[in-house]
Amino acid sequence: MGKGINKDRIVAAALDLLNDKGMDALTVRALAARLDVQAPALYWHVRNKQELLDEMSTFVMRRVTDALSAVSPDAGWRANLADYGQVLRTEYLGYRDGARIFSGTRLSDPDVVKAKETWLARFVEAGFTLADADDALDVVTAFVVGFVIEEQERVRSEETTPGRYSLAERDAWLGEGADLVKAAGRLRDDHHTRFTRHLDVVLDGLAARQQR
Repeated sequence: MGKGINKDRIVAAALDLLNDKGMDALTVRALAARLDVQAPALYWHVRNKQELLDEMSTFVMRRVTDALSAVSPDAGWRANLADYGQVLRTEYLGYRDGARIFSGTRLSDPDVVKAKETWLARFVEAGFTLADADDALDVVTAFVVGFVIEEQERVRSEETTPGRYSLAERDAWLGEGADLVKAAGRLRDDHHTRFTRHLDVVLDGLAARQQR
């Protein structure tokens, strides 16, 4: 076992490596080099890259849970779900490829998983069936993951290739006969405003389902 190596140090170093190099460069070998140990020293704590991603995702979700602990149920289920979506996005954006590390992972801390109990109870009390309450959380989570993956990829593309999303060049490339497509492209606003608007669309759908 590597001297001074524990799971917390491994996860912290992995998140630093993620920020520096991105998801594709996050390997057990690269992480061991960053910690100045041999790769086998890490296997005492994480058996493979998937377990490493599980621990990283758990760290992020623990932060989400902590932030949401202050959210009052008095605001109602819709405001609670909106807060959940905003907090989740904020935490994902704190790390390069933050949303990607969440996809397909399994949380390793039962306390983080059990924190969902409070939220499910709130929604059931508000009139949701348990199945609809669980679906509501899953739908918002899926929306945030997809939105942030696209958001982070687009920002990185703009940084590495300035002008990649030039509307003037796009309009010229489209040529004639696409006036609505061109106009729609020019409606795009900043990521935060668009995220909030799109989240409202998701919540509108959940509200409509709830009223049926």
